[in-house]
Amino acid sequence: MAEGIDALVIGSGPAGLMAAETLVRAGRSVVVAEAKPSVGRKFLMAGKSGLNLTKTEPPDRFVSQYGAAADWLSPMLAELGPGEVTAWAEGLGQPVFTGSSGRVFPVAMKASPLLRAWVTRIGAELRSGWRWTGLEGGDWLFETGAGLRAVAPRVVVLALGGASWARLGSDGAWAGLLAAQGVELAPFRPANMGFAVAWSAHMRPLFGAPVKGVALKGEAGWIRGEFVVSDRGVEGGGIYAVSALVRDGAPLVVDLLPDLGVDVIAARLAARPAKRTLTQHLDKALNLDPVKRALVQELGRPLPEGPDLARLIKGLVIRHAGPRPMDEAISTAGGVTRGAVDAGLMLRARPGVFVAGEMLDWEAPTGGYLITGCLATGQWAGRHAAAWGVWTAGGGRCSTTPAAAPRDIWETKKRKIRP
Repeated sequence: MAEGIDALVIGSGPAGLMAAETLVRAGRSVVVAEAKPSVGRKFLMAGKSGLNLTKTEPPDRFVSQYGAAADWLSPMLAELGPGEVTAWAEGLGQPVFTGSSGRVFPVAMKASPLLRAWVTRIGAELRSGWRWTGLEGGDWLFETGAGLRAVAPRVVVLALGGASWARLGSDGAWAGLLAAQGVELAPFRPANMGFAVAWSAHMRPLFGAPVKGVALKGEAGWIRGEFVVSDRGVEGGGIYAVSALVRDGAPLVVDLLPDLGVDVIAARLAARPAKRTLTQHLDKALNLDPVKRALVQELGRPLPEGPDLARLIKGLVIRHAGPRPMDEAISTAGGVTRGAVDAGLMLRARPGVFVAGEMLDWEAPTGGYLITGCLATGQWAGRHAAAWGVWTAGGGRCSTTPAAAPRDIWETKKRKIRP
């Protein structure tokens, strides 16, 4: 016999936990099922680099970073954007600071204290080691340490992540299960990833070297950043900022001297003393460090002369063999399409089942946008799920469309629901 429960959340990353908290605060009894032995593993991994929670910038610019999904996610981000994320973290006893770039971090610079406080505050029942394996009618089946278990929930929120970092729980295995239920899915693609480059042996001494003070060509212009040369290719924040554009066919172009114009560079190159080698001159005249000089030599041969060399330095094309494997990507594009869900993020093919986080087909660059997007969609799905299965005084079930009755239910609890 399947165990009857009220609300089921599958997945314990930021989206799943935010959905669970929203459901609990709306008065629902919540069970969180997590396939791994502990919660928030990818969230904890993000904390190893400081846990960039969000970014302080004008709302229009912030939302624009979600690209083609910006208009879809806009109402969700309006309810839970950078200001709300900051208040949420501080409400969990984790003061934050804003860096010079606008990125917001916990003062502790790690995720574990925040996560512990959050799980305690939510107070939902956690069932770790529960891997979702399928559906039989209204029963949700799980593999557990105690064997096969079945539950029959009134409402479900799925927050199973994308298809990268499988060892942390985001393996995309859910895609086949939902496709079998008639849910429309977009193919997974890597996002915020590095690119494979077949370096010559001359580059080996520079593996691990950062390339700083450069700009990379983005869709709307040049983006300042930095990246790392590795034995696998190129990776790092600057690369991630343009990775979606390059993945979709644009060349990977870097300006090694963004603060100098072509004419200035050409003039300095032309003033080369007769006894100075080109390598020495690139160092002395342009202050190109060893890794930048190596990139010019590696990718620009045979090196042109005069103004053409200046243009090469200002627009060096990094020839690559495509994105690194998807499981190495920080995030993924693809997943449950916009058309597969209604305005409340409920699956059209499975009424009463809501979806949040990286399972949805959206992508954003690193810099706080990913975590904020997961939190915002988690709250949105949780709020609409909280109204599902609630019976009105007249005996009818509330709809979950934003224009219908549920808004009356959650609006009166808005102070409690928002983090």
